[in-house]
Amino acid sequence: MTSVLSDPAETEPGSTKPQRTAAQAATEALSSRTASVVTIIVAILWTVPTFGLLVSSFRPEEDVKTSGWWTIFTNPSFTLQNYKDVLHGGSSQENLFNNLVNSIVITIPAVLIPISLATLAAYAFAWMDFKGKYVLFIAVFALQIVPIQVTLVPLLKLYVDPPFNLMPLAGRDAPAGGLYELWISHTIFALPLAIFLLHNFMREIPGELIESARVDGAGHVQIFTRIMLPLMMPAIAAFAIFQFLWVWNDLLVALVFSSPEVSPMTVKLVQMVGERGQDWQLLASGAFVSLVIPLIVFLSLQRYFVRGLLAGSVKG
Repeated sequence: MTSVLSDPAETEPGSTKPQRTAAQAATEALSSRTASVVTIIVAILWTVPTFGLLVSSFRPEEDVKTSGWWTIFTNPSFTLQNYKDVLHGGSSQENLFNNLVNSIVITIPAVLIPISLATLAAYAFAWMDFKGKYVLFIAVFALQIVPIQVTLVPLLKLYVDPPFNLMPLAGRDAPAGGLYELWISHTIFALPLAIFLLHNFMREIPGELIESARVDGAGHVQIFTRIMLPLMMPAIAAFAIFQFLWVWNDLLVALVFSSPEVSPMTVKLVQMVGERGQDWQLLASGAFVSLVIPLIVFLSLQRYFVRGLLAGSVKG
């Protein structure tokens, strides 16, 4: 008689092969030779345009305008003049160095401010009891579905003409379009998702750890600084990478709230497309100047990024 507790993966009577589960079948299919070939083809198709843009950024202007980038294999010709023109002006009169500095000055505070506020708010929602806690958390969660586009005009109006006779951020006589407006806007847009993600990660921390700290006399400040922050570093680093890439590559918020003096790289590149649409060598070099910093940040924090994505996925 067959036991009702028998393992479904065991061999059936008269069968020489064990039954495969769906997960095992999917794993074998994804690791097969065909899947590997398809992955390599997709990677090549994804990389070739980027490689062509990189090659074009180092080619002389005449070669870029008269032949394709693939001709470097038969007629190699390279120059650094494109990057010199982009970073220092020169004959092209296009200087992206100031815009590069503006992007850095905009992005770093726009990453640190929402993370600082979100960690405090996430801890309060996760481990503190106060009236209206769940209603506020649902409201924060609901704010994630509000499109950014519908908030731009109200925010701009608040920056230019604040209510209750408050002083505008840039002063009464200065138009809106400074760094403060960009920092506040990016913080507002990032906080709902940041609070939600960090709260979910905090809830995965065992409650016994918090209770034992309270028994030892630790208050909320000590629990937050000595226990929560060290354990949350992977999640914080993962969100920091997301926020850094989002702010660095942002164009919509920068177009609405930035002035020409503080415009980031994205705005300048769009202007170059309109003003110098035929100077492909400058556009290519400008694109890679804008790409190199987020690429360095991602590669340097990649291990923390993977840990943050996997944090809380396995319990044990």
